[in-house]
Amino acid sequence: MAKVETRFVCQTCGHVERKWMGKCPQCAAWSSLVEERAAVVNKSGKSAQQTRPAAVAVRITDVDLKDVPRRQLGLGELDRVLGGGLVPGSLVLVGGEPGVGKSTLLLEVARKLSSSGMRTLYVSAEESTQQTRLRAERLSALHPELFLLAETDLSAVVSEIERVQPAALIIDSVQTVYAPELGGAPGTVSQVREVTTRCMELAKQRGITTFLVGHVTKDGGLAGPKTLEHMVDCVLSFEASRGGPHRILRATKNRFGSTNELAVFEMRGAGLVPVDNPSALFLAERPRGQPGSVVCATLEGTRALLVEVQALCVQTAFGNPRRTTTGIDQNRVALLSAVLERRAGLSLLGMDLFVNVAGGASLDEPAADLAVALALASSLRGKAIDPDLVCFGEIGLAGEIRGVPRVESRLEEASRLGFQRALVPAAGTTTTTLRGMSLVRVKSLDEALQLGFAG
Repeated sequence: MAKVETRFVCQTCGHVERKWMGKCPQCAAWSSLVEERAAVVNKSGKSAQQTRPAAVAVRITDVDLKDVPRRQLGLGELDRVLGGGLVPGSLVLVGGEPGVGKSTLLLEVARKLSSSGMRTLYVSAEESTQQTRLRAERLSALHPELFLLAETDLSAVVSEIERVQPAALIIDSVQTVYAPELGGAPGTVSQVREVTTRCMELAKQRGITTFLVGHVTKDGGLAGPKTLEHMVDCVLSFEASRGGPHRILRATKNRFGSTNELAVFEMRGAGLVPVDNPSALFLAERPRGQPGSVVCATLEGTRALLVEVQALCVQTAFGNPRRTTTGIDQNRVALLSAVLERRAGLSLLGMDLFVNVAGGASLDEPAADLAVALALASSLRGKAIDPDLVCFGEIGLAGEIRGVPRVESRLEEASRLGFQRALVPAAGTTTTTLRGMSLVRVKSLDEALQLGFAG
């Protein structure tokens, strides 16, 4: 005789209680506990889902060391973010704001997979098959190996997987599919966890490459419990650049590759088009000869990028000056302003500082310190930096310029875009010229400020 238990699950953090409470004891959220039915348990104490045979432990020396096979999609940007292509049996979660282009991106993936001979099942839980067909016609994604299913019941989806036998599965979205054996509406913590668990089991047992579309909250994080991100193999964040048609795809988790990769796409009428040269995109509208603008060579995973760092120093009208940043850590800017004040003699104490990374890019590595310092000094002095100068380097609290990794990759990208001079750390840089570009090696912040303004 099966027994059904009732529990109350917090929709914010996933905490479980036996009885209803007004405030979650785990995350302190009010009115977040929702009544749900737990898994069905029989007399033997096993749930109804524990039907597959148990795994057998093997010696680690007996594990086959064959290379993990990967399938190239033909989308160079997406293949690089995924770590070189798709791994059979992998579970990929794609998150993003409404309207950013998640469905368009995955329908493009479905077109590439079906064209390569992989039978693909696209489960649309938010749109009808007719609506998906209209988008597929616009993207030229019509192929006999691409199957469409408009369904929200997970049991019906599993039945169609048994019938179609796809090699790739796309579910759009995981928050709208529900398991009928559980209580609660679609999108609740227990439903999202159950749907993801079932998809993970199908992906691992049958070797089905699975994509899940996830909604995001107001804070920009994936909706649902944090365990959702732990269960999947790869988490991709799809973002829109500020006020433009470009989209940025980042990997925040990847068991088969780097988590620092970045891909840039352009949204057009025919779908998403990969941008092969994002450095030129970020520098396309750069104001040449204006104070406060400096070009920095940074790294995003295996790719070298050139981005523009902008700074503005304004005399404060209040007692506490502001430090406002976009695309870079605010604490890092405060640290660099203190170093400029103490080591370089620049008077920034009574200034409101505004630092922006143009084009929607983000700078997370210390190599951007030198560009931020030069931009602040340029804005304060009202004197422009040489527009043909690119720079990178970490700044210490003593005002020293420290070396950064992969100097050659940064310099080759700058040389390819026509920059004539490069302000680089003296440590780790041995050459003085590179393809007609002169290298200026500096050891201290004073030396960088002196040579950076010299044209």
